[in-house]
Amino acid sequence: MRHLDSERMQSSEPDGFEAGRPGDGAAGSGREPPRSMLEWTKEEMEQWCVASGFPPFHGPQILRWIHERLVTSFGEMTDLPTALRERLEGEEIISTGDVIREERAADSTRKLLIRYVDGQSVECVLIPEASRITACISTQVGCAVRCVFCASGLEGVKRNLTAGEIVEQVLALKRKLGPKEKITNLVFMGMGEPLHNVSNLLRSIEILRAPWGANLGARRITVSTSGPPGRIPRLTEAGVPVHLAVSLHAPYDDLRRKLIPGKTSPVADLIAESKEFFRKTGRRVTFEVALIDGLNCERDHARSMGKRLKGFPCLVNLIPMNPVEGVALRPPSTSAVLAYRKELESHGVEVAIRMRKGDKIAAACGQLRMRTDVARQGGG
Repeated sequence: MRHLDSERMQSSEPDGFEAGRPGDGAAGSGREPPRSMLEWTKEEMEQWCVASGFPPFHGPQILRWIHERLVTSFGEMTDLPTALRERLEGEEIISTGDVIREERAADSTRKLLIRYVDGQSVECVLIPEASRITACISTQVGCAVRCVFCASGLEGVKRNLTAGEIVEQVLALKRKLGPKEKITNLVFMGMGEPLHNVSNLLRSIEILRAPWGANLGARRITVSTSGPPGRIPRLTEAGVPVHLAVSLHAPYDDLRRKLIPGKTSPVADLIAESKEFFRKTGRRVTFEVALIDGLNCERDHARSMGKRLKGFPCLVNLIPMNPVEGVALRPPSTSAVLAYRKELESHGVEVAIRMRKGDKIAAACGQLRMRTDVARQGGG
């Protein structure tokens, strides 16, 4: 917003990048991505109207057009005065990206690839289930964590997404819904490490929770993290009672470092930080374990994991890994997954097995972007 000096205008400068990693730094033309009205609050919109010589009640009108009616141009806001629409068209923008590709799986999972004005692109996914529709959202272009089973970090991290670019993914997915459908749950489990972009993450959550935004309750929002040092405590201090999902994957540090080469806190610290998050927010923590054949799915791994988590009222999600193009890893057998669950349950740990969704459309993070970039480079 050009007329307000607010904290959110301070840069999309990388927050928590690892220096020297592939793709660090600015992307595309090197220009800072433009700010859009998708990251304005009701108060800021009203302030802009007043500063521009219009009554403040037009602010909520503009927000309804953007977040409820999902318009993409100011000309569509037909109940606004012509002078206000012209002022908006001359000074501001609604969105900064375009959906350039869409794929749909037999299970109705839909993946969108959104390209922003600097040429960078991210993925978001719509996951319909019997009782809910979940939006899976990205927070960075690429990822510095570089989990060995994930396509997002294969080319490093390019940049953080702005809060507006994060919100834009949700609106793009909402446009794909039927008239009686709505997004009921939101998970920050797409491309990027959300807590490497914590300021814009929190800003986007504020907007998406607002009655004039997606109107999602905090209990419907999950933030997934690998646990960069000091970042879970920062989320705890923010006081936003979202659900926390910690990508644990292994019960001890040497194996976990092989699976997650990026800089993260030791396993013991992650569990301690998660317990503090639970204590302060009252939200049960989920630990994610992506199971990979021959690496982390033996009974000894499960036993050690059970001992670490015993007595903590958490949930462990066992996730047979999604096959990733260019990665020579594969999911374990069903019997291995069931044996892992049985061992955890013997320690009193609650366990769920999360089945793959949309693997036929490369729904594992980063694969659609990677395939599209390869096609562009090859002239496809």
